[in-house]
Amino acid sequence: MDFVEFDGRKYPAYEAEGNAAQFAMPFAQKWCQGEGLDIGCNRPEWAYPGAQMIDLEIEDEWSAFDLPEKKYDYIFSSHCLEHLLDWTGALNYWCTRLKKDGIMFLYLPHYSQRYWRPWNNRKHLNVLTPEMLEDYFYETGWKNIFVTGPDLNHSFYAVATK
Repeated sequence: MDFVEFDGRKYPAYEAEGNAAQFAMPFAQKWCQGEGLDIGCNRPEWAYPGAQMIDLEIEDEWSAFDLPEKKYDYIFSSHCLEHLLDWTGALNYWCTRLKKDGIMFLYLPHYSQRYWRPWNNRKHLNVLTPEMLEDYFYETGWKNIFVTGPDLNHSFYAVATK
């Protein structure tokens, strides 16, 4: 196993290589079925299988705040919300693109990975915690809310049904 060091601590090298979604795919496949979006996948080969790819870096007609005008069965997003200045606005907007009982599946960096904190990684505009996502989902009327603690990729899952 290769490691990288940051701030006197060692982390698995895969945390610096991108494609965090690979760790979420086995769980997402249990939740995300039908027609959906992968928002923020960065590269086609990293996209959720079968989902329409929406990315912040790729020049196309869509963005996190301008999605196709239709309803989807699910939205999958891995390590994207921390790059958006208005993450609550994004989630509120994404909700408008889900069918009734549609699934929001989020995989996010956990605070325990020091490099991913916004003051260390300037690409990250905010820090999200499992507690914040759980509160957001409850207070905005979602159901079947499932939020985890950190996994071995220093990330967490937040899943809810519209």
